Amino acid sequence: MDTARLLRATGCALAAAALLLSSGCSSGTGRPAGPAGPSPAGSPAGRPTSGLATLQPLPTAIPENLRSYYDQKLHWRKCGVAGFQCATMRAPLDYEHPSQESDLKLAVSRKGATGPGKKIGSLLVDPGGPGASAIDYLQQYAPQPASVQARYDMVAMDPRGVARSAPVKCLPDKQMDTYTQVDQTPDDNGEVRKLTAAYRNFAQACRAHSKGLLGHVSTVEAARDMDVLRSVLGDRKLNYVGASYGTFLGATYAGLFPSRSGRLVLDGAMDPSLNARQVNEQQTAGFNTAFEAFAKDCVKKPDCPLGTKSPQDAGKRLNALFRKLDQHPISTGEPRKLTESLATTGVIAAMYDEGAWPTLREYLGQAEKGDGRGLLTLSDSYYERDPDGKYANLMSANAAVNCLDLPPAFPDARAARNAVPAFDKASPVFGDGFTWAALNCTYWSTKPTGKPQRIEAKGADPIVVVGTTRDPATPYRWAKALASQLSSATLLTYVGDGHTAYGRGSRCIDDAINTYLVRGTPPAAGKRCT
Repeated sequence: MDTARLLRATGCALAAAALLLSSGCSSGTGRPAGPAGPSPAGSPAGRPTSGLATLQPLPTAIPENLRSYYDQKLHWRKCGVAGFQCATMRAPLDYEHPSQESDLKLAVSRKGATGPGKKIGSLLVDPGGPGASAIDYLQQYAPQPASVQARYDMVAMDPRGVARSAPVKCLPDKQMDTYTQVDQTPDDNGEVRKLTAAYRNFAQACRAHSKGLLGHVSTVEAARDMDVLRSVLGDRKLNYVGASYGTFLGATYAGLFPSRSGRLVLDGAMDPSLNARQVNEQQTAGFNTAFEAFAKDCVKKPDCPLGTKSPQDAGKRLNALFRKLDQHPISTGEPRKLTESLATTGVIAAMYDEGAWPTLREYLGQAEKGDGRGLLTLSDSYYERDPDGKYANLMSANAAVNCLDLPPAFPDARAARNAVPAFDKASPVFGDGFTWAALNCTYWSTKPTGKPQRIEAKGADPIVVVGTTRDPATPYRWAKALASQLSSATLLTYVGDGHTAYGRGSRCIDDAINTYLVRGTPPAAGKRCT
């Protein structure tokens, strides 16, 4: 089977890979990245979050020193994928101090509207991450129903720091292999020192290879790039479909440019009012919800490698497997062995789509018998490591954006250790590892420029926020919270499993979103789909 295709067909943000080694989705956000249950403490869904600032819109007039960016012409060319064209757009490295000498070159791709019907404009798509390539997503996996393609040019731009757009560079491939195998559940002070040393080394490598860029890959700057692209494409308003972290990017655009926000779909929504600790802890609970759904299904199968007693017993057996791998990694048929950290990544990867559950059962069964190849395949797919051992820049970009968008979850390793019980309560299976993963930004070399804040986007056109009730990476409560903040949002609910909802098999969801994109009519308030 094509494991990579299975995992990416959902349009997921690849936040789980980030969770394990890139501070989770605790950007402004991954907040994947990279993340059901009761409302966050002090921030009940549907009520204002006290004490937080609100993202303020930028002036509607385009500053004179940015005019040349907004007025540039793109030169489209064929780019090797049938039906698509590609171009390069200039954007200032620093919007406050633009200079042609430091301009970034951002990669853009489009597929022209097919007709029939009058073209509405361009529809920009982004799969999230942060760090996932929007161009790869558009050209390979993004939902492109005929009714939408007929009326829109389908467009993607790799965000600054990602893939083809001035990519952040950190560790070379061999060192990335070592990094992904670092023990994420330290048992003693020596293992804590090894983990924090790995985080420091990763941060230092990013600074060495991408120093000038690291302070300018924030979500706010990426949103400003989107407004430049809107202008360059000739659209009066931005139309957009964003998944996971892409919802935070889209909501940020709406907050900065409400009068230029058109039809926005924010699927698998993030809550911008949360701090990094809250994001990571609540996402831990989200993955626990997803695992419980998987375990409930698994124990009904006679071949379930986690037993047939109960979901709780299945969790205990998975923890036992992880502990065994912590002490004795198993063979994978190549020099790398399956460690606890790689196995955990593989399991998390399968939580994004219930279609991957049969594969996970198979691969867990293999691991129980000492064969780690299957879980390693899932882990590699999530880290975007190809069969030749080459990594995309997903993890590098993810850390760079996350650590710039929010202050770190913990000030030091002691604070992380003290938080383990709370995270374990959120998820007895994943809590320990997710706690220590949230420590990464503590050692980042660039100070954060973002902070938790509400996004209201007063004056924006109707916006559709989509939430999945058992979403692992972006818990449903986040969709409720974002919809309550945005002044013109409608919440569309998918009652089901997996990460995000659009294009994943629910006709009810797809029809509601396609109707909104084509006609501009949002779904009825409170609409729920299965």
